[in-house]
Amino acid sequence: MGHRYAEIAFTPAVRAKQEARGSRASYARLAEGEARNDRLGAKEAEFIQARDGFYLASVSETGWPYVQFRGGPPGFLRVTDERTIAWADFRGNRQYVSVGNLAGDDRVAMILMDYANLSRIKLFGHAEMLEVGADEGLAKQLAVPGYPAEVERAVRVHVAGFDWNCPQHITPRFSLDEVEQAVTPLRERVAELEARLASCEGNLA
Repeated sequence: MGHRYAEIAFTPAVRAKQEARGSRASYARLAEGEARNDRLGAKEAEFIQARDGFYLASVSETGWPYVQFRGGPPGFLRVTDERTIAWADFRGNRQYVSVGNLAGDDRVAMILMDYANLSRIKLFGHAEMLEVGADEGLAKQLAVPGYPAEVERAVRVHVAGFDWNCPQHITPRFSLDEVEQAVTPLRERVAELEARLASCEGNLA
């Protein structure tokens, strides 16, 4: 068994390229040992649930891959158990490409990015879509209070394998909230110094 993500990703064609490029020996070790990287631990759950978006890939019946960005407020992604990720799927442009693809093939790939900390998780899974009202308990569990977008369905992904990806070549980027958190202490310090300066100027006058 070994590393479940590698088991899925490293097809015969991929292994042949690794062999030709000289990296196969190091990756071959991933196939050894007990099955692993198919259950999300506390580290993975914390990372996933902190994200405000992710990239979702599906495959059409014609064989074309389709990649979509899905977003929401931090916390809209939930790890409901060690093998399952779920989220409220908000209404978008109503093309329904991912929805249509998943109706025919439930396999998905996800990439979840933390640009600020140069970190990412890749995972494979099987997606299950539930229209609003099909599972009231899940709908309540995935509710995002205060977020104005319309929820069309709930999505559950049953994890088949995941991998923490190499941080090379990730360009640091920061959300508006992350920037605000970083500059707030600086603004407070500037305000404090301005107040002290004004006080000194008043005393001199």
